[in-house]
Amino acid sequence: HLYEQFSHLNILGRVYVAKEGINAQISVPEHKWSIFEDYIESESLLSGVKLKKAVQEGSSFIKLKILVKNEIVAYGVDKDSYDMNHTGQHLSAKEFNKSIKSEDSIVVDMRNYYESEVGKFENAIIPDVHRSQELLPAVAELLADDHDKKVHLYCTGGIRCEKASAYLKHHDFKDVNQLNGGIIEYSHQMKNKKIESKFIGKNFVFDYRMSEAITKDIISNCHQCDEPSSRHTNCENQACHILFIQCEKCSEEFENCCSAECAKIAELPIEEQRKLRKD
Repeated sequence: HLYEQFSHLNILGRVYVAKEGINAQISVPEHKWSIFEDYIESESLLSGVKLKKAVQEGSSFIKLKILVKNEIVAYGVDKDSYDMNHTGQHLSAKEFNKSIKSEDSIVVDMRNYYESEVGKFENAIIPDVHRSQELLPAVAELLADDHDKKVHLYCTGGIRCEKASAYLKHHDFKDVNQLNGGIIEYSHQMKNKKIESKFIGKNFVFDYRMSEAITKDIISNCHQCDEPSSRHTNCENQACHILFIQCEKCSEEFENCCSAECAKIAELPIEEQRKLRKD
């Protein structure tokens, strides 16, 4: 049903549907935005759902994909380890900025490490985790001695923080707070309400843009030459396709690949590349 309705509106993107909710990362034609909003409100299961607009324009998705999932965010923890009826306190951008100034406050990035590499909140704890399934236990362990402190969680759009805050509260963390609407909503409130940004750098996004600039700060380095860069890309060698940070100079030198070896493979005819992948 969703696929039919979204296709009719020429919507592209990735939508996850589960018993616990829905998470959609989509691009909507600007002239059909009001029709899209009316449709969302007309559906009893979707009415009132939070809509967060991206920071900047640009090509994002090339097709529409709707998947049925067991979980919206695959943390892989037991259902007995959290209660979605008891999540953290939701804070606006202004409230979040004020709250993290407290002496006993802790700020935790609930995203994967490669997302935090190009942008984060000042003084945030960045778990050294590359998969969501490892994140919650890792955060609980990092904060093992901080059960009585004021914990502040943030993520891209607020989705990951819902279950994360419920998990921490279930594990006896007394004061758990989360950034309402995530970095996306924070950026809008920052610009519309003239709020000072405590987030520095870029917000990593899971589409062809790779990131949205929140501030002009570059806090990461090229993985090849170590010069300042916040340009994420995937290795052009499809057998590798590793996600990494590469400056424009290295992109030209290595032909959009992560190494000279991958550059050589990427130059081969596609049939030979396919043969190498099988081997």
